[in-house]
Amino acid sequence: MVRNAVSALTDDPLLVHDLHLNDDEPVPHQRQFTPFREEWGETNQFGFGGTSICEVDYDKAVGAVFFLVNDHENYRSAGVARVEVIEGVPTITQRLGDRGWWWDCSEVAKYGDIAAYRDVNSEYIYIWGHPPNWVTEWPHTEYIYQARVKAADAFNLDAYEYWWGKEKGWRTEVLTEHNAETAVMWGAGQGQVVYSEYFKCYIYVHLNLDGPKVALRTAPKPEGPWSQDKEVYEATPIDGGFVYAGVAYPYLDETGKTLTIAYTNNNHTQVIKVTFE
Repeated sequence: MVRNAVSALTDDPLLVHDLHLNDDEPVPHQRQFTPFREEWGETNQFGFGGTSICEVDYDKAVGAVFFLVNDHENYRSAGVARVEVIEGVPTITQRLGDRGWWWDCSEVAKYGDIAAYRDVNSEYIYIWGHPPNWVTEWPHTEYIYQARVKAADAFNLDAYEYWWGKEKGWRTEVLTEHNAETAVMWGAGQGQVVYSEYFKCYIYVHLNLDGPKVALRTAPKPEGPWSQDKEVYEATPIDGGFVYAGVAYPYLDETGKTLTIAYTNNNHTQVIKVTFE
């Protein structure tokens, strides 16, 4: 069973090229992108929920992908993997950490499960995640926390900084106080951050908690303050399925006047185009 895979985008958001194909006949299928490791107690039943691949070194064609280790809906750890372009194809060459992960989600936030973003206006990669597993009561389960690292140091755990709120700011100590003051957002689904040249601000694209609605939030900086949602489209669930994971294709219109957005609807990818006025 393949729990995640990678495909190459094109200038047509409805057309992608599947990568890492196997030799199945008559139709090849994609191989696993984030590899499971049996020596770490993982099987092909484990999920590896990843967000965006973030550029680390353009000249060497190296990136980083942030992911959760999902053991049958037990999101037990969060990790980082090194991605290299090999023969034109993004390929994970290393999962960092002694057992392939860095953050124990029983104690710290699930960094990277909400979004990961290589900031075009600085040298940083920003990652967002839900609270640790011990936080079980609503509305506290919906707070979102943030960390960052200089892209060049993405594979050095000691180089990461964690947002401790407006008063304490960025600190090298891993966040241990999970509350409204240290969170940067509340109530957002998995999505993607882009910088809008049109509005000169950051936009967070996601599917909100109030039904299958594509929503946008804006902020002057990656750490906020983030606005309330602006709903731009309501999807119709296919066969009552789950609608989630909004992603944006800003490269299709670098002026920012329009923004093409895709999301998953019951294992189908659907695409909309938003025009700003």
